Formats: sequence, C-alpha cells, structure tokens
Amino acid sequence: MDSIDLEVLKTCAAWIAAGRRCELVTVIKTWGSSPRPVGATLAICDDGTVVGSVSGGCIEDDLIEHVRTHGILRALPEVVSYGISADEAHRFGLPCGGTIELAIEPLHAGSGVAELLARLERHELIERRLDLKNGAVSLHAAAPGAVLVLDDDLLTTQHGPRWRLLIIGASQLSRFVAQIATAMDYHVIVCDPREDYRGGWNVPGVPLSQAMPDDLVLELQLDSRSAVLALTHDPKLDDLALMEALKSPAFYVGAIGSRANNAKRRERLLQFDVTTEQLARLHGPVGLYIGSKTPAEIAISILAELTAVKNGVPDRLQIQHAAALAA
Repeated sequence: MDSIDLEVLKTCAAWIAAGRRCELVTVIKTWGSSPRPVGATLAICDDGTVVGSVSGGCIEDDLIEHVRTHGILRALPEVVSYGISADEAHRFGLPCGGTIELAIEPLHAGSGVAELLARLERHELIERRLDLKNGAVSLHAAAPGAVLVLDDDLLTTQHGPRWRLLIIGASQLSRFVAQIATAMDYHVIVCDPREDYRGGWNVPGVPLSQAMPDDLVLELQLDSRSAVLALTHDPKLDDLALMEALKSPAFYVGAIGSRANNAKRRERLLQFDVTTEQLARLHGPVGLYIGSKTPAEIAISILAELTAVKNGVPDRLQIQHAAALAA
C-alpha cells in the first residue's frame, strides 16, 4: 500500500492506544484533477496534528482549523464535499467547479486499526467495511484488483501490504537499488550465497540472505505486490531464480545485462520449464533509458521502470534501454 497511508494507520493506532480522539479521512470520489487518488487517507488528532494527505494542502488546512476551533465532535462517520462552488474550488485549489468527496470517520478501539495493521504485517490483502450509519467496522480478505466502493451506506476500502523487492546479488549496484527502494517504502531483501560479496554489505534495515536465490523465491511465496531483480551477472545464481519468479504472480521480474547476454538468458530459460508467455514478462536489459552510466544512475533507471510497471504505465510510453540502443 502507499507508504503515506500506512503511516496514517500506524499513527491512528498510536493515538487510539494513547486515548486520544482522532478521525480518519478518506478520499471517496473526485471530479476533475486531484492531487491525491481515491482511497488516499489522512488522520487528524484532537490537537490538530495531521498525518497523510487528501489534497494539495488547502483542504487539510480547513480540517485542522475546524478541529482546533470546535474539537472532534463526530460520533458517527460523515461524508462531506469540498469544491462544489467556483469560490470553494478556488479556495481549495480544485479546478473551477471541481469536487472532492471525503468520508470522515471518528476512530476508537473498535475501529479495527490495530488488527488491520497486524494483518498487513502478515502480508495479507485486506478489505475494510465501514457502515456509515452506525460506524461498525469489519475486516475481510480482499480479492486482488478490488477497488474502493461506496454502496448506499457501506464504504469498502482495500488495504494491501507493503510492496516487496527481492534483489539477487550484493553488489554496489544492489546497494544503490536497495537504498532507493527502501526510501520508497519497499520491503527489500537481498540474497547472495557468495561469501566474498556478503562481507561488504552494509545497508541499514535491509536483510542479507545467504540462501540460494531460487530457494528464497519459493520461500517468499511471491505475490502481485512483489518484484524480483537479478543483478549478479552469474547465470548459476540468476537463471533458476528468474525461472521461479516468472512462474509467480510477481508484478515485475528484471535482470541486468547487455542485449547479447539477455538474448542468451532467454534461450537458456526456454530450455527450462518456462513458457514463451512467462518469458515475455522478463524485463531485460533492465531499466528505462535515461543515459545512465554510474551505479547510482543505473539504480534510478531500474526503479523508474519498476515504478512505471507498478503504476500501470503502458509499454508504449516507456523507453527501454534495448529499444533506445536499437534506434
């Protein structure tokens, strides 16, 4: 899930545990352009402290002013709209005549926030149902691809676990990729059974496994919120792991290497138990073309491509390294 929204839930849990009054604000509908998507969240405490975002800042200012002036008085959830008139649209930074609709929910111990966080930590995809009439909350397993739905008085939101990234190889490039991905709130795991490479690994918060990469791919039970990057240049380590990753629901599987090495890798994978359809999912040479030369720049190009795939950017709008070099 979005790292901002995960921070919102964690902050709400802390406020509830401390006995503070607080509200969870969720974007449920927008018309026109919007800085934050449907499903984005914000939490506000009884002292006006805010975490998260539902707009470019102006709506947040209005919510803070209201709480500081009146306190948190809602006993039940409420749906509110901003930007109905042209004056409001200008005031709140929305396009003229635009509208953003929010669900504002007072939170308490029965809101299920702590349980939701615990299930997200177990890498579950969760559906949270809020009855707007009485504030009752229930949690259920969510189907992949489900979206926010407001059906009469029932608001259903989806909450996914953190995105995961498995990096094969503990090289200098891997270090830059891991650092940037961690800043993007990925749960990053690095795998390298080679002792010489493991000795120099030092990235705080990123565990280093010495397991064989293909074994770890199977152990992690990759899902649609997982990505795999093979960065060793060693077929003995990369190929079997790629084979298992391409069979999984992982949303992104990439491997470093030249066009010639990539072509040879594809030939080898076809000799394994990999279908042409599965092989078509392999990104290689990995990364978008940005003229990158240094390890840090290459890491940015790799994560740019990974982000584009995660966000559903069409292939025709992406310029891969191989395509640029062939032009």
